[in-house]
Amino acid sequence: MTTLLDAVRRYADVHADQDGIARTPIAGLSTVRAARPGDLVHAVSRPLVALVVQGAKHVAMGASEFRFSAGDSLLIAADVPTVSQITRASIAAPYYSLVLELDPAIIGALSMQMKAVAASDDAPVRVSPTEEELADVAVRLMRLLDRPSSLPILQEQLLREAHYWLLAGQHGNAIRRLGLPDGNVQRIGRAIALLRAEYAQVLPVERLAAIAGMSISSFHQHFRAITTLSPLQFQKQLRLIEARRMMMSQGASPSSAAFAVGYESVPQFTREYGRFFGLPPVKDIRAARTLLQSVA
Repeated sequence: MTTLLDAVRRYADVHADQDGIARTPIAGLSTVRAARPGDLVHAVSRPLVALVVQGAKHVAMGASEFRFSAGDSLLIAADVPTVSQITRASIAAPYYSLVLELDPAIIGALSMQMKAVAASDDAPVRVSPTEEELADVAVRLMRLLDRPSSLPILQEQLLREAHYWLLAGQHGNAIRRLGLPDGNVQRIGRAIALLRAEYAQVLPVERLAAIAGMSISSFHQHFRAITTLSPLQFQKQLRLIEARRMMMSQGASPSSAAFAVGYESVPQFTREYGRFFGLPPVKDIRAARTLLQSVA
């Protein structure tokens, strides 16, 4: 019988890109593969669940740190900044995980039919053992990839089942908030969607608050409560992360990357980049490329 590790390994080994990510034809579903422990990865994560099936990883959000390994699941229930690092992986036993982005529409529809589970804390990031029902539906989702003709017919109901088991689990209330159409998470989510789409533009807080349907003071309060950042800090991190991606994958110079993501001052970009990533742009990219070449 196919295990989740078997299914993830088979797909990831064939389809993973240079970053170890293999996106599947199923919306929001991807695999991650790494043959060595990695360096620190900064991201502003979307709501998702990651099922680790081999290896180990460390994730930090602010002062909170999480260490997890095969058999554990990482749940991120809001758009929050994280710093992650794969800590156990090798050529003989790579790190593998299956990642599913959470769909607010599915969550909202299911929540109307389900009873609320026992309340949990409001922490947006949490780790727990992968529940058997979730692992089972994950295997069945991966099997669909071997039968492309079945995807249009079966993927929707399997994605719905995966979200059901997440809602029925111990962190169901944290996930449920993503599906409330007039809830603060959804309303702030509309502003976050604009920030992600137009991060290089000047976005007045009045426009963001209006999209969220909140007063400016209420918007600031709820934005920080959900993301742990102010809107300006959130946008700045998006810009810096994208600038690093452009320099690493496209060979952009620091100045061209700075201007492309919305900076008007290269010295300011250099200072903020160094504070965020720990090294100024040129040294950081050189160190990252040296590391990649050493394991190529």
